[in-house]
Amino acid sequence: MTQLHHECAGHGPVVVLLHSGVTDLRQWDPQWQALAEHHRVVRYDRRGWGRSPLPEASAPPYCSADDLMALLDELDIDRAALVGSSAGGAIAQQVASTWPERVSHLVLLCTDGDAVEPTSSVRAFGRREDELLEAGDVAAAVELNVSTFLGPDASAGTRDQVRRMQRNAFDVQLAAGDDVPCTPGPPIDLTRATMPATVVSGSLDLDYFTLTADAIAQQLPGARRTVLPWAGHLPNLERPDDVTTLLLDALA
Repeated sequence: MTQLHHECAGHGPVVVLLHSGVTDLRQWDPQWQALAEHHRVVRYDRRGWGRSPLPEASAPPYCSADDLMALLDELDIDRAALVGSSAGGAIAQQVASTWPERVSHLVLLCTDGDAVEPTSSVRAFGRREDELLEAGDVAAAVELNVSTFLGPDASAGTRDQVRRMQRNAFDVQLAAGDDVPCTPGPPIDLTRATMPATVVSGSLDLDYFTLTADAIAQQLPGARRTVLPWAGHLPNLERPDDVTTLLLDALA
């Protein structure tokens, strides 16, 4: 049995929601009920986020793609649509590449991946985050993530929610240190991902994510490419109703 905290709701075709590296399963609160009216919906916390603990240093190495497959097997799910945000989108690509027969649809929101090299802006963000964490200023690192990854349409309540999720992730991961036994997981090979795909980016996001979305859409045959002119990195939290409609349409 997996150690992943997860939730399920609804009936119908299965949809699995994969959160970003800034959030946890609560990222999907705005879409949860609407999707569950049409689908069996699963959301979960990756290890080190939300309520899913990190393993002990002595534990066997794990990877997030294998964790997702183990969760699907535990829930007796043969095939599912994967909706991945940022880092969750990279995991969705790994699964869609390695086990394409298990994935019915692929929806990528401002996804990470390996399609392009990191740009100067995303490198600068990473350096600044590292500097703040090494200095012990976790609160400032949290604020850096909130200001970088939420667009102007995000409400004050949404900013507070992301602040809490990111702080929890930092606390868990910093406490574990550098000895977490994780591996990168399987390579991404989108030539094997033949399922319907929707690739979304936000015009106000870091340029790296726009370039990544462009490159992935070119690799996925028949992918639908969508650019949200108002969006930063977490559009489902910035304009929830708009993204709920987008997801229902992509999964129809």
